Amino acid sequence: MKRIKDWPFHLMILPSLLFLIVFNYVPMLGIVISFQDFKPWLGVTGSPWVGWDNFKLLFERQDSVQVIWNTFIIAGLKIVFNLIVPFVFALLLNEIRKAYLSRTIQTLVYLPHFLSWVILGGILVDILSTDGGLVNRFLMSMFGIDPIPFLSNGNWFRFTVVVSEVWKEFGYGTIVFIAALANINPSLYEAAEVDGASRWKQTIFITIPALLPMAVVVGTLSLGNVLNAGFDQIFNLYNALVYEKGDIIDTFVYRTAILEGKFGIATAVGLFKSVVSMVLIIISYRLAYKLANYRIF
Repeated sequence: MKRIKDWPFHLMILPSLLFLIVFNYVPMLGIVISFQDFKPWLGVTGSPWVGWDNFKLLFERQDSVQVIWNTFIIAGLKIVFNLIVPFVFALLLNEIRKAYLSRTIQTLVYLPHFLSWVILGGILVDILSTDGGLVNRFLMSMFGIDPIPFLSNGNWFRFTVVVSEVWKEFGYGTIVFIAALANINPSLYEAAEVDGASRWKQTIFITIPALLPMAVVVGTLSLGNVLNAGFDQIFNLYNALVYEKGDIIDTFVYRTAILEGKFGIATAVGLFKSVVSMVLIIISYRLAYKLANYRIF
């Protein structure tokens, strides 16, 4: 009877459930394309079956293997620095004693998170250009450095992608660490101050140990995103000159399917990514539970 009385609450989640089914589960039927030489005019039922050929081709093509490595490298660097920078910034922000100044800084560093990569991509292309870009003009006038090809050299492209991602997201990522700082018992700092501990020692022996469990949780849960290197960002910044070092799985799938019309191979790559990501998510949640006693259910 209690469940019957709760039907309005179940009705409230019905739109979200339908949205999830229509846009997340129904498209899974398209997985069958990864085992076909799919032709749009023949459809799923009329396209010839090729079995595991698309997956074999995936690992035989040099460009697809390079794309997988690029994804691991770029996503891995993003995970590492998106953990370290918010952690350090939260520690620095915690040392600001004037509340209005701390809130102002928090607001300013949160803002880039809400900007689209379409907008930021256009801005970065302009200011990092080798032909009169703001950054290169500054480096040339101040240090006499020749223009740096931030977006046309593979190694510099990876550097640009990671730095711009961290700049955009570190403020938002600081939120969880600030929340963890708010849970620290003030009496610990008072006792340490009475014992003569400096601010530096209080940070080392109280603040950092209190933040480490949250850092472990954030780091382990990030493992599930090791194959998500950021399609929006890469797509708005990359070009043919940096495919070797900057092309990732998502952009490769887009080009292979939409531009080249090789839907079978593109779907096989996408399925490979999904399976690996699922395994990594399971592992990350198990690690979070073992290392930091974190669990959702």
